[in-house]
Amino acid sequence: MVSTSKTIVISGYYGFKNSGDEAVLKSILTALEEQGKAAGIMIEPVVLSIDPEWTSKMYGVRSVHRMQLGEVRRAIKESDGLISGGGSLLQDATSPKTIPYYLAIIKMAQWLRKPTFVYAQGVGPVNRKIFNPMIRSVFRKCSYISVRDVQSGELLQSMGIRAEDIHVVPDPVMGLPLPENTISMDLETRMTEETGEFIRNAASEEVEKDVGSHSEDSEAETEAADEAIKEHNGELPVIGISVRFWDPERRELNAIADGLKELMRKRPVHLRFLPFHKPDDEEASQYITDRMGDITSYGGVISFYREEQQPQDMLREVSRCQLILGMRLHSLIYAANQRVPLIGISYDPKIDHFLNRLHSAAIGSSDSLVPADLTRHMTTLLDGLKAWKEEHEAQIAQLKLEAQLPSRHIVEYLGNRR
Repeated sequence: MVSTSKTIVISGYYGFKNSGDEAVLKSILTALEEQGKAAGIMIEPVVLSIDPEWTSKMYGVRSVHRMQLGEVRRAIKESDGLISGGGSLLQDATSPKTIPYYLAIIKMAQWLRKPTFVYAQGVGPVNRKIFNPMIRSVFRKCSYISVRDVQSGELLQSMGIRAEDIHVVPDPVMGLPLPENTISMDLETRMTEETGEFIRNAASEEVEKDVGSHSEDSEAETEAADEAIKEHNGELPVIGISVRFWDPERRELNAIADGLKELMRKRPVHLRFLPFHKPDDEEASQYITDRMGDITSYGGVISFYREEQQPQDMLREVSRCQLILGMRLHSLIYAANQRVPLIGISYDPKIDHFLNRLHSAAIGSSDSLVPADLTRHMTTLLDGLKAWKEEHEAQIAQLKLEAQLPSRHIVEYLGNRR
């Protein structure tokens, strides 16, 4: 029975509609709610978002614009504490403004004498050493620090944070459950429609360059596509693919396209593209399919997932794949969450750090990926799906269990404050 309530402000990269970051938020909200119920405490979140209206509607929580610092200060002042995380917030690879912003939010809470909690963050890279003393000063005053990999902890230690104050935990998304509700359209029907669209376009040699575009086809083409789908649907292994633009010369995307085409030449598969960040990932996916050309003669099919409304939709889509090939970190985390064999391509150390927790390694990087190696590894995994799951079952189970630790600690801390 709930005996008390606590308000907690959550700071992160939220409201930008990036599937991975939104999954982090959903995971944190879910974990806080579960741990709160177990402790008899109602947790009332307030999320700092770039789009407060969308965030409130999506998650059913109060939200404040992250750049309206007056509103942010008011929300923190009226709260019982601040969570910073998760995700890669303290890094300067994308912008030199990122670290100062997130540290300023934490510092604001500390000035207001609120407990601050670092929730499963990936720290680094921090290339500008001027940030080191700033991070050290703020983190030393935090009530709880958790990071999502050993390397983040080691980086904090190098800045002067004591090892005993740092808790290494999994990414929050390892604890995200599948949605309870079922979607209105059956997966087979939905995949059939999308796959039919691709086959019809390929058959007429009029594949649209825009991923989101649709074309009208003749009745004869439609019937031919439907027959092709009926022949293959349910038999082809589904490979979920999450790619992004990174290398300016597109070397990794070219290698992925060549590796996938060679795989399809050897055996028919269903390539299911999963864009985590729109529209960029959709365009990267289209780049690959354009380079592959017409693959219908190989007996394989290609489709794009476009129906994501909230993070758990993508998690469910990943669960329906037999294999995941991912550049996006959270495509790999989703796969591990659902015990789907995975292959990672590293463009950032965070990919390697996560794969290390599964005692795995990336098949290649954004500047060094051999198509033949990719084809060979995909073939090996497709032929040994059960073996991969058995090998990694214990590791994944432990990660899912440990994903609850930050929320449990935070709820216990708040429950002991009167």
